[in-house]
Amino acid sequence: MPRSLEPLDLTVQIPYHFRCPISLELMRDPVTVNTGQTYDRSSIESWVATGNTTCPVTRAPLTDFTLIPNHTLRRLIQDWCVANRAFGVERIPTPKQPAEPSLVRSLLSQAASESNPTHSRLSALRRLRGLARDSDKDRSLISSHNVREILVNLVFSSSQSLEMSHESLAILVMFPLAEFDCVAIASDPERVSCLANLLFHSSIEVRVNSAALIENVIAGTRSSDLRLQISNREIIFEGVIDILKNPLSSPRALKVGIKGLFALCLVKQTRHKAVSAGAAETLIDRLADLDKCDAERALATIELLSRIQVGCTAFVAHALTVPLLVKTILKISDRATEYAAGALLVLCSASEQSQKEAVCAGILTQLLLLVQSDCTDRAKRKAQMLLKLLRDSWPEDSAGNSDDFVCSEVVPF
Repeated sequence: MPRSLEPLDLTVQIPYHFRCPISLELMRDPVTVNTGQTYDRSSIESWVATGNTTCPVTRAPLTDFTLIPNHTLRRLIQDWCVANRAFGVERIPTPKQPAEPSLVRSLLSQAASESNPTHSRLSALRRLRGLARDSDKDRSLISSHNVREILVNLVFSSSQSLEMSHESLAILVMFPLAEFDCVAIASDPERVSCLANLLFHSSIEVRVNSAALIENVIAGTRSSDLRLQISNREIIFEGVIDILKNPLSSPRALKVGIKGLFALCLVKQTRHKAVSAGAAETLIDRLADLDKCDAERALATIELLSRIQVGCTAFVAHALTVPLLVKTILKISDRATEYAAGALLVLCSASEQSQKEAVCAGILTQLLLLVQSDCTDRAKRKAQMLLKLLRDSWPEDSAGNSDDFVCSEVVPF
């Protein structure tokens, strides 16, 4: 590579030594390897992660994979960015350095030791939480140090302060649980009761973290009996739905609430408890506030609940159910369209009033567009069945024929 200035655009050039030799882009976190060469951290980490054991520039063996931050070069790059701000160059932020394994081990040991003062253990937990929140790499490092077992014990220990329990819970929900951990929680009625009670804590953060852990446990438990033991508690449905009802709920709270409710409703035997707790009304009222993925889960939950009599009745009674479902078709995603069509098929099959509302909302045009779209085959089959069901409200020569099709089941996320 020629050692010259290369143009970034018509007015500004990046100095050669500010570019990463691997990506050829401006370095944001320059680090030096044992051969003395400097690379952008993300580039050299990807290089090593793919099995390379030599220096990309010198081809000398990397005998030590320690990456030493090149603070001097990073400051020079930042100064250059500031000097060229008029040309649209943004100053690179000062990167946070990844945690050292020794620090993580020390913090976990400090937090787990019952002989340490409570304030010292709390301080260690808060530092761990900060590290886990900072980067995926730090989270992966913490995860490799038996953190789940330590945190599960701290969350449910009766001898610890409530503040320590809540702090441990906040960290625990950042990590995926092994099935062993899920079974250990789900099979213990006292632990399940503890999580259920936390759903009504005065702190919304504690309530959301409790709902997140409940969802993780249900999703990570293959035993249908254990999932039933959790979802059989009405208080859990009430707590999760209250999170969704809360007008001050953050995007994370809504996401956790929808994921939790969907996981609970996958247990067929207890879906009526969700309806009794107000799930139908809450899902319809909140649907417009959700992002794509959460809206898909909400629509899947609506279809699940509409299949039971009390759920179907509750959705039919809500004036916005049918118009919102019709509006959703072809608007969010193929999966969302499929679930909306499935729910409408159930509701219109059970209620002539829903049929009239659907036609008034423009469903016939939506269904004809759906049948001709690139949507999933399942969605098209449901659309054809709806067209046949609504044929009295549509010209006979345009009605779809779906005698050979059946409605599919909702697929878990």
